[in-house]
Amino acid sequence: MRNVNIKRRVVEVPDLRGLAWGSEMVSGGGEGAIVKPRNDDREYKRVVLANGLQVLLVSDPDTDKAAAAMDVNVGSFSDPEELQGLAHFLEHMLFYASEKYPKEGMYKKFLSEHGGYANAYTGHVHTNYHFDVNANHLEEALDRFAQFFNSPLLSSEATSREIHAVDSENSKNLLSDSWRLCQLQKHFSAKDHAYHKYETGNKITLHTRPNARGIDIREELLKFYDENYSAGLMYLTVYGKEPISKLETLVREKFSLIKNNSIEAPRFPGQTCSPEHLKIMVKSSPVRDQNVLAVTWPVTPSIWKYKKGASPYVQHFLESEAEGSLIALLKNLGMANSLSASEDGTQDYAFFSIYMELTNAGQERVQEVLDLLFQYIRLLQQQGVVAWIFEEKRAMNATWFNFKDKTDPIDYVVGLSDSMQNYPVQDWLATDALFSDFDMETISALALQLQPQQVRIFCSSKTYEMQATDVEPWYGTPYSLEMIDDLSIKRWEEAAIDPRLFLPSPNLFLPTDFTIKDPEVEKGHPVMIRKTSLSKLWYKRGMEIKTPKAYVYLSFNCPESNSSPEATILTYIFTWLLADEMTECAYYTSLAGLHYSVSASKDGLEVVVEGYHDKFMSLTEKIVEKIANFQMKEDRFAFVKEKVGKNYANMRFMQPHGQAHYEINHILSHGTWHLTECLDALPFIDAQTFTDFFPRLLSRTFVEALIGGNVTRSEATSLLENVENTLSVGSLVNIRAPCSSQLPERRIMCLEAGSEWLYPTAGFNPDDENSAVGIFFQAERDSARSNVLLELFTLTAKEQHFNQLRTVEQLGYFVDLYEKHYENIRGVQITIQSTIKDPTQLDQRTEAFFLMFERELQRMSDEEFKNHAAVLMDVKMEKYKNLWEESDFFWREINGGSLQFDRRDIEVKALKELKKEDLITFFNHKIRCNGPERKKLSVHVFGNQHHRQLAIAKGEVTIPAGYTNSVTNGQTINVAPASKQNGLISQTNGNGIITNGADITEWKLQADNLQLGDKVVAQSDQRMKTPMRIDNVKVFKRSQSFYSSPKGAL
Repeated sequence: MRNVNIKRRVVEVPDLRGLAWGSEMVSGGGEGAIVKPRNDDREYKRVVLANGLQVLLVSDPDTDKAAAAMDVNVGSFSDPEELQGLAHFLEHMLFYASEKYPKEGMYKKFLSEHGGYANAYTGHVHTNYHFDVNANHLEEALDRFAQFFNSPLLSSEATSREIHAVDSENSKNLLSDSWRLCQLQKHFSAKDHAYHKYETGNKITLHTRPNARGIDIREELLKFYDENYSAGLMYLTVYGKEPISKLETLVREKFSLIKNNSIEAPRFPGQTCSPEHLKIMVKSSPVRDQNVLAVTWPVTPSIWKYKKGASPYVQHFLESEAEGSLIALLKNLGMANSLSASEDGTQDYAFFSIYMELTNAGQERVQEVLDLLFQYIRLLQQQGVVAWIFEEKRAMNATWFNFKDKTDPIDYVVGLSDSMQNYPVQDWLATDALFSDFDMETISALALQLQPQQVRIFCSSKTYEMQATDVEPWYGTPYSLEMIDDLSIKRWEEAAIDPRLFLPSPNLFLPTDFTIKDPEVEKGHPVMIRKTSLSKLWYKRGMEIKTPKAYVYLSFNCPESNSSPEATILTYIFTWLLADEMTECAYYTSLAGLHYSVSASKDGLEVVVEGYHDKFMSLTEKIVEKIANFQMKEDRFAFVKEKVGKNYANMRFMQPHGQAHYEINHILSHGTWHLTECLDALPFIDAQTFTDFFPRLLSRTFVEALIGGNVTRSEATSLLENVENTLSVGSLVNIRAPCSSQLPERRIMCLEAGSEWLYPTAGFNPDDENSAVGIFFQAERDSARSNVLLELFTLTAKEQHFNQLRTVEQLGYFVDLYEKHYENIRGVQITIQSTIKDPTQLDQRTEAFFLMFERELQRMSDEEFKNHAAVLMDVKMEKYKNLWEESDFFWREINGGSLQFDRRDIEVKALKELKKEDLITFFNHKIRCNGPERKKLSVHVFGNQHHRQLAIAKGEVTIPAGYTNSVTNGQTINVAPASKQNGLISQTNGNGIITNGADITEWKLQADNLQLGDKVVAQSDQRMKTPMRIDNVKVFKRSQSFYSSPKGAL
């Protein structure tokens, strides 16, 4: 059977190799010229400064955003043994200040005020810094950015503060299963290799231990910077609208002063794994309820022969979801849900890894899964390296490269600066996408390294919870170690290949037609071109962006979909069953650049298909036919229900800041079911429940569609006609249009002006020490004037809020302020996550920030206001970079019902009419404490360190009359018993008394030096006092219905 299959599959595949050779050569042409996509109209140039800094310039006259990224060839592998996390810590510190710009936070403030953003990350052997900004302000932004690498201050005071930020960042990762598995793999590696190091760092590695050894952390930071941040190890990408010559002048002016230490890039030779770290099986217990099998091998890095395509080929083969593939077989056996494969590493080391998510049945039979895995690898090694699969992969890569969509400039420069240190100049854009000719020997050499003798297996499952014999020191992951016996190794090496495993068929979805169709009349906004009782069609001609791609959005409005918690779950289960049914088709289409999704929505179901127009209509029709004639397979239902059940259960492990957002959304949104309600309903759902429900789901359905891109009006009409015919005539379910009264309503709670609501709750995960606060200031319905006022406020406040609460006060790693809308109701949302303060205190600090911000707002000059407004105008008038940005905007307008396709023009007009006084009035009325129109909803999520504070917030602890959270700066306070614990501060008769738990550290009172009865003066550690009082806040309880209140709903 295998031989027949293999022979049948050796067929001619669509020959798209010409696309690869059709790529253009730029940067001077000739040897070393940069290869770029043939549809890319941007100009590129490589420049090397006198100090050795390598630069890639990208000129895009049409861009609204400029960006730059600096990739420094030093990372966590270079950390001193006694200061692990130092490279990451330095990455944080460079954002603070420089000799030229000594005021803290000015870099991010400038970017925020000019429509920009900045971030950085630390890898094993490189650190990447990047920003974007409105295109007119690239020069000023580059000047500030260059100071990172010329003259950072790294002050002692900032150093002491930022250690808390690094520790907070590490703290949020401690209960992440992906971080825990990564560190566990590093734990079982050679201790003398840099791979073994703890890369993130925390307070122990960067403060406690260094202090105990007499190490000055700031001096070590300066030393690390001076020794490693050398121009010869830096790679800069700059993206702007200016001509190449102007960009080159700017770069030479700003970056030529970076010193060059004449040092070589750090190398890390040697074996990452000693013999005792091979042939091992490590069993660990995860935080979430999941079964993950990670199988990994140390391999020779493929980067040295990247043009041969060995690693992409092996990955492509192992990840196949076609009939005969490993994952297809495991799914049919009910043993696995997904599989991924990849090679990761550096120029000195690499691991090739396969990750599988197993079902409970697969976890019970993990040895069988491993047996089949090694049989599939042997199929690859013995028969799987064939020319036609390589040519198919090469054709797909060439198509992808030559028709790449433009992305956000900041994402683009990050990727380019990273590739600059790994690939020769000509392939800085293409990286490993464009293969040379087929080389069986090179591909086979990699495949043959995936041997049982070299394997490392990591199994993560709750079934191992009681088997742990040890704990990984950094993340606290419980695990046990077993050496794989010789019998297993021999079985994996010699067992016959299961006949159900065989090579895939050629991909029939590969596109061959890339014609750009003639433009038609519609060049502006979507227009409705068809409406019946069952459907409505919007059509948008997408010729402004020349690409052979198209899209379709289909919203199935099904009144039954969210009518109960059970209905919500069953609708979700259906989307998973459908995806399961179409796995092989989806696999082939995705490889061919045609993607689809079917998801549960607030209204019912949403289908999205996007990609090359060549075969997108037939795929859409196939999906709708599957929906209309869906027939459940009972054996697959059991596995899908198990997966869906785990997804719901694992939501309990979301981070507290995510939980705060979730609770706000649930409280405000009508017709949503809480996680706890869905978990209660899950046990009562079975195959019969689904069989009874599905006909009801589709029995009343109305479809609203948006079709656009490289597709004609007649093609769009024909497609929706076919969709409607399939639903109304060719369906197993009797589908009729719903009555208007049956269509799902999207209602949002309108809070009463002047009201404050508080919902205190425990964190979903009892093991999480992080607490969080989510605050939503509800503003207005969707209107141009109120929208731009709201956005202007967030633009002016966002960076100051971050700088004060994150950088100065170090409340936590996650601090954010942003504009948020729930359906057509908009507002300001604030989220803070912390291990240092409880949610009540985080709420107080937010209110205190607004006291400070009020003064800043009053001092704002008319010129500053105009600058802020101009930045927002630039943001609103940004061009769409690709078809998907455009379609996403139009679909939001259609799906949300607002239909304001000219929204940006209308809001820019409203913005031009605003004055500074309008912004101040908006703040005073809607945000400021005691504002007459303020509507505040706070969700307090209490971590496991703040149980008592949660009891107080819920009213489960009696609070004496007159007690408040407020104390006046400079007020005399009497120290009362138990003053070193957390609690409240009394303000009775003007004399503050610290009782159980006043947070005396908030006021710089040294608890260790206080005696009972001492009087002290409260001195706020900032320029503001805490104003929040708890006696006017209404506490929301889940049993209470907002919608029965006289305030009503929108």
